[in-house]
Amino acid sequence: MISFKTEQKPASPKQRVTQRRRLRACIQLIFFLLAPSVYTAAFSGIKEIATAIGAGEPLAFSSFAAALLVVCVYTIVFGRFFCGYACAFGSFGDAVYALSQLIQRKLKRRLPQIPETAVRRMQKIKYLVLAVIVVLCAAGVYAGLSGWSPWDVFSMLTALKWCGSAYALGIVLLVLIMAGMTVKERFFCQFLCPMGAVFALLPVIGRYMRKRETCLMRCSACVKSCPVCVETDADNARMGECISCGKCSDICPKRNISYAGRVSDGNAPLAVVVRAVILFAACAVFGLVRV
Repeated sequence: MISFKTEQKPASPKQRVTQRRRLRACIQLIFFLLAPSVYTAAFSGIKEIATAIGAGEPLAFSSFAAALLVVCVYTIVFGRFFCGYACAFGSFGDAVYALSQLIQRKLKRRLPQIPETAVRRMQKIKYLVLAVIVVLCAAGVYAGLSGWSPWDVFSMLTALKWCGSAYALGIVLLVLIMAGMTVKERFFCQFLCPMGAVFALLPVIGRYMRKRETCLMRCSACVKSCPVCVETDADNARMGECISCGKCSDICPKRNISYAGRVSDGNAPLAVVVRAVILFAACAVFGLVRV
């Protein structure tokens, strides 16, 4: 009996990137369909806490506070994986940007690009957005400003509910944000997301880290691929902006980018799936998954 053994060739860098992008898209789709309200619930936790403090009332451990605790603790331990893989609004932005890039390639026209220096300055806007919302909640004013929130509109749409004319301003703001998403990857996450501001301030353990001393000269492939213009160096003060999408790890020709300094291939599929399963399980325990 003759047997033929065929050796499977290792995936090329291009195939590796494609496989990992597909895995990320699958995880994003699962969270988008089954847990789209995690972002809104966590953000409601911040508003609830600020309102209680402003009114001098005791803090209560509500479902919104639980959602905020889950995503914050998870982010401290695993980095901003929620932002890169599980946030429904972030995934929506990725889809809008991908569609925009496809249309631009088909039409052979490029939309105006935001310079990197401007991007870094505009990333500070989200801290102002967070501060304004917290102040308005503490002053007891925010609750009366119904119908203007674009993420409330998005949340209702993902729940297959029509907003109505009462949310006209929120709809307009959402459309404007979508226009920004066509120009800049992760437009909302970088510039306007109040939860992104919270995550960027957390002391994160599970960061992506680069061994810069072994990098190829004049490579900078990781920086060019990063949607939020961050260099993954341990001493980089801007590392809080990293959304843990793993694009830097996928594109690095020298495999110099590790996860938390321990996982040599920072975006290995098994490590990504494990983080996704842990987050999904945590969301399920606190009732943040659709059943």
